[in-house]
Amino acid sequence: MSKQTQEPALNPEFEAWVFTDEEELPADHRSGFIAVVGRPNVGKSTLMNAILGQKIAIVSSRPQTTRNRISGVFTQETMQMVFVDTPGIHQPKHKLGEFMVEEALDSIPDADIILWVVDVAKMPRADDERVAAVLRSQDLAVVLAMNKIDLAPAAALLKHSEAYRALAPAAVSDIAISALKDLGLEALLETLQQQLPLGPRYFPPEQVTDIQERFLAAELIREKVLQNLRQEVPHAVAVDVQAFEERANGKVYIAARIFVERDSQKGILLGKGGSMLKRIGSEARKEIEVELDAPVYLDLHVKVKPRWRRDDAELRRLGYA
Repeated sequence: MSKQTQEPALNPEFEAWVFTDEEELPADHRSGFIAVVGRPNVGKSTLMNAILGQKIAIVSSRPQTTRNRISGVFTQETMQMVFVDTPGIHQPKHKLGEFMVEEALDSIPDADIILWVVDVAKMPRADDERVAAVLRSQDLAVVLAMNKIDLAPAAALLKHSEAYRALAPAAVSDIAISALKDLGLEALLETLQQQLPLGPRYFPPEQVTDIQERFLAAELIREKVLQNLRQEVPHAVAVDVQAFEERANGKVYIAARIFVERDSQKGILLGKGGSMLKRIGSEARKEIEVELDAPVYLDLHVKVKPRWRRDDAELRRLGYA
């Protein structure tokens, strides 16, 4: 048994604080960073939420839901895994898309393991081949997670899985899973633990994520836009939290602006008599209250910001650069 010191230490490779305390850890304690990568809409965020047992990343049926890297911490007595959920790797069409792909690619070199998530209910697509090309250039262990096994018959799954294995011949393992149905996750975690190096804890055992509540609130608002609207509106939406204040009565006041690119999108987002915005606000408020464990007053407004996805200054201000 090895004893951790009380003083925190900085791990320069990962630019993260190594958590140290007086708790004794097993001599074979394993830890590390796992980059969760894949094309858009394969279930990366759903998988991370399922592993952690709580929601830290928003999900929707829309591709490119995740825009920023989000870390989730899974701790057991013998290990600590830091999952880094990344935007889907795709062919970008604007500066926001370029930022998202860069976020994914930047997470890979600092990782100990790459967890490549694919949608095995479908045959590989061009973006899957794009991911495979990126991973072939990395000298890291790759674990292939074949997700959505609940969405296709066995014969199709066999054919599709062979195609994905052909794209990742150097993968140390491939595991069939369903993140939504909680199938195969135990086997996946065992495989990942075997690939982790010996190491300390990087976070306190009770910590589940490094994201701030303000960011989470903005993401939950954006999630409700994605879930309630169709056509081109969801991808043209950004959320800027302008105020996040805990009031004397214990209620958290959150003021946020929802940006869209055109007046027509603003009209759809508002809905008749403001009905759609009220619906989005009500759904978002309920989820934010659960995450904050406090009553919330949510004040939403919609603002048109033409071509913000192609504007460097706006992207920087919104945290996408």
